[in-house]
Amino acid sequence: MSFYAQLKEIVLGESLPTSAHAEERLSKAAALAVLSSDALSSVAYATEEILLVLVAAGSGALSWSLPIASGIVILLVIVVMSYRQTIRAYPKGGGSYIVARENLGLYPGLVAAASLMIDYILTVAVSVSAGTAALTSAIPALQNFTVELCLIFVFLIMVANLRGVRESGRIFMIPTYTFVVSIFILLLIGFYQKLTGHIPHTYPHIPAKESLSLFFVLRAFSAGCTALTGVEAISDGVLAFKPPEWKNARTTLLYMGEILGIMFLGITLLTNTYHIAPEEGQTIISLLGREILGYHNPFYYFIQIATLLILLLAANTSFADFPRLCYFLARDGFLPRQLALLGDRLVYSNGIIFLSIFAAIVIIVFRGQVNAVIPLYAVGVFTSFTLSQAGMVLHWFKEKTSGWKASALMNCLGALATTLVLGVIVSTKFFLGAWLVVVAIPLVVALFINIHTHYQFVAERLSIQGFAPSNYFIRRPKGEAIAHPTVVVVGQLHRGTIEALNYARSIGDEIVAVHVDIGSTDRAKLQERWQTLEADIPLVILNSPYRSVISPIVQFVDEFENKHEGLLSTVIIPAFVTRNWWENFLHNQTTLFLKLALRAKNGRVVTTVRYFL
Repeated sequence: MSFYAQLKEIVLGESLPTSAHAEERLSKAAALAVLSSDALSSVAYATEEILLVLVAAGSGALSWSLPIASGIVILLVIVVMSYRQTIRAYPKGGGSYIVARENLGLYPGLVAAASLMIDYILTVAVSVSAGTAALTSAIPALQNFTVELCLIFVFLIMVANLRGVRESGRIFMIPTYTFVVSIFILLLIGFYQKLTGHIPHTYPHIPAKESLSLFFVLRAFSAGCTALTGVEAISDGVLAFKPPEWKNARTTLLYMGEILGIMFLGITLLTNTYHIAPEEGQTIISLLGREILGYHNPFYYFIQIATLLILLLAANTSFADFPRLCYFLARDGFLPRQLALLGDRLVYSNGIIFLSIFAAIVIIVFRGQVNAVIPLYAVGVFTSFTLSQAGMVLHWFKEKTSGWKASALMNCLGALATTLVLGVIVSTKFFLGAWLVVVAIPLVVALFINIHTHYQFVAERLSIQGFAPSNYFIRRPKGEAIAHPTVVVVGQLHRGTIEALNYARSIGDEIVAVHVDIGSTDRAKLQERWQTLEADIPLVILNSPYRSVISPIVQFVDEFENKHEGLLSTVIIPAFVTRNWWENFLHNQTTLFLKLALRAKNGRVVTTVRYFL
């Protein structure tokens, strides 16, 4: 085993066979930690975002945070109940992309997907930045290293997720539940002190810079709606649950909504009760903890550490759902197909790495400042909320299953509520940075369409529809000496493969074709097409329980050559050549890695037969 392979096994663990996929499922308790950490952690900054807007109207406006938070909790109830209907209708997973595409059409589906992708990236950036802010609030000396700390945390979360679903669930359960329990204890102590009268009576004097208008209040409301980000994650990740998946997902979503609503409303109420005003370099949770517990109280530092951990792990909601969304898009041909491949630990590793890179770029650009990224936040998630709920209304009217009227009414209410909030968010945050997301969504959709167009072009050029059988090609007469035995690697049966097989006929007497099944091959269909077009050449289909293409082929070629000792063998790899160099990034680089692996042995010719698109 190479040094790289040993290091990879130490960091990520041993490769898991595809048969273990069903075992990599989450219980309700673990799923609440993995899929709800984003939503639950938002209480650490949602109230603060409301106050940061209201403080511009002076200390007298800060009391508006409570009615605003109450409105957001009502919206939370509507969204949670709406997504419970979605889970019932889509028991195999009903993310915004699937629901919108099936019920509203292709472009609404792609808009929902683009919105969610952008929001997932921003979620990682916001969560990690907020977690780092919790750390630097407790230890101000670390503030100069904010960006570096953020990048370290992103890397650690990436590694934890690359280790697999079940292991990430184990890792994240303790910090999530520690945060929830610590916040509830803080609320209990705070309300106890309120009953005993140990609270400040007035806000510190803050002069007003803006007037308190309806638009101003709506702006504060839109800032607080960040509390709802991540609510849709459970409906996206239904298949991550243990059976019965959809029932467990609905129950977990209800638990998450209850816990989130109580914590958010409780923190906002205590902030009003203790007359907490925002301070630079301090989070609201930190200020509330100092006021209730005292700066030198060990439990204050415990809460700050718990907040740091939950905010860091809040990014895990994106790490759990972003790769799944990329899988669906890649499966449908709207993203590079590499994103549809399961990694060694039965997670979509390429999607996890892809998310980490883009989140790191956002953190570097915005210098790890939460308040700089927040204006971009929530636009994407409420766009996907709206499209998903509107799609569900049409779904119920088409299906008309038992109880469909009540479900349609609930989803209709959800669609109206989220549409209204989306309008508020865009109008109040547009010039504060939300315009970036509004512009980015159509650009990402255009990228999807271009990728899909490329894959359609490749499929048309490689198609063997109506192609005549190859048995009329001239073979080397049996009486002649064997040039050398030949192996042809077959990924898919297309025009490029046929040209490679024809070349093999021209140089070898004994030819064998080999195909690797990583769990996605329709064997009966492949064999049927093979017998129609290439019946004179035997096709060997290899099983690959660990989803590797390289190792099974190298092993097969070694065994094939051992049967023909003393003869020079040829391995032929079909490959198509794209029109433009950048289109290569949309295709797996299996040919390159396979050539490198096969060339490691003397007495073997490895050649590529290229088919130009």
